Amino acid sequence: MRPPRRRRAGRGRWRAESAHGGRLDASAAARARSGEVSEPPAHCDIAVVGAGIVGLAVARELIARNPRSSVCVLERESEVSRHQTGHNSGVIHAGIYYAPGSLKARLCVQGAREMYAYCESRDIPHARCGKVIVASGPSQIGALEELARRARANGVADVGRVSAQGLRELEPHARGVAALHSPGSGIVDYAAVARALADDVRAAGGTVALDCEVCSVRGSQRGLRLSHARGETRAASAVFCAGVWADRVARAAGADSDPRILPFRGAYLRLVPARTELVRALIYPVPDPSLPFLGVHFTRTVGGEVLVGPTALPAMARDPAAPTRERAGELLELLAWPGTWRMFGRWWRAGASELGHALVRASLVRAAARYVPELSTHDVRPAFTGMRAQAVARDGRLIDDFVFSRSERAVHVRSAPSPGATAALAIAHHVAEQVERWVL
Repeated sequence: MRPPRRRRAGRGRWRAESAHGGRLDASAAARARSGEVSEPPAHCDIAVVGAGIVGLAVARELIARNPRSSVCVLERESEVSRHQTGHNSGVIHAGIYYAPGSLKARLCVQGAREMYAYCESRDIPHARCGKVIVASGPSQIGALEELARRARANGVADVGRVSAQGLRELEPHARGVAALHSPGSGIVDYAAVARALADDVRAAGGTVALDCEVCSVRGSQRGLRLSHARGETRAASAVFCAGVWADRVARAAGADSDPRILPFRGAYLRLVPARTELVRALIYPVPDPSLPFLGVHFTRTVGGEVLVGPTALPAMARDPAAPTRERAGELLELLAWPGTWRMFGRWWRAGASELGHALVRASLVRAAARYVPELSTHDVRPAFTGMRAQAVARDGRLIDDFVFSRSERAVHVRSAPSPGATAALAIAHHVAEQVERWVL
């Protein structure tokens, strides 16, 4: 009989809760019979915690570099890509926004190239549809020029400035005084990419074990002991790609407590089918350079829908579906982190605006209508809500770059929000190099 699921309960203690009665649920059991779900191994060379797009890309890369090593992916949910990977607008970013020389800039540009090539090789639906970044008034021209400079510095050579007339030719219903056009930006279903990566891992001999929430990490003479909802796996080394739980598992493994993850809730609207002609491809605002968010935008998906959003509001719970007691504990944990209060003190005005967008649909629509004036509240319906794992430093800074760290026999992906999905394959190369250098 397998042990019950365990969850952390404050100050490093762990408490047990029954989950699935120590067994897979019915749907997971059916997938297990079909070969999609594997039993977690008792031993492996490398364990990857987290089956989002980044974790699966890392596992695939590690197997490619170490074909004789046994690689196991441990995922807390009953299917891959349940969290950030499966709840986003699906944009393949070109690499325009990010500070030259940053990890985001380098890995996004490299990752976009690899993502297009991977989708083509696996026949995953995608489109290089292009994006316009719109300056709504003369005061934003300077910021638009800075984005153009960053694009050139980052090697995004095909980005060009267009006039108001040029904008209307690209997006007939959009309005602005000028825009940047990025023909290399695109769209894809990242959940489909994650499923293909999981298939690659299995085909190469790796294991993807679902319903395996890791509840504790302990070191041993020969590696790490990962206790999870379906037993225990002993691994010589590990890579943690846990998304909104990244800080929690990092601390459990002995890594630094700084930064922490503050989950941001992002709600999207969708245009009603009769109004999807308002948007041809991707329409973005000029973002606030002091914040790591891109603002309310329009995205045409590979399925033909047009999304509007998202909001960006601190969620105070990593898993909205978790029991009330667990969410209350997470809230207390976040409020105990000094960086949370310092962040609130620094960004309360932006937070008040986002609260209005989240509570009042008309407020979000008004923000979007600055760029597509014909949009009205009658044109939209609720779509879905995603979660962004935003790293917050002890001093209250919203960290705008990817963050990686190490602990004994482990590498941690501490923060890889947008453009993390775009950059997933490039992040995998970066992490594999760290594993080879510091762990193996």
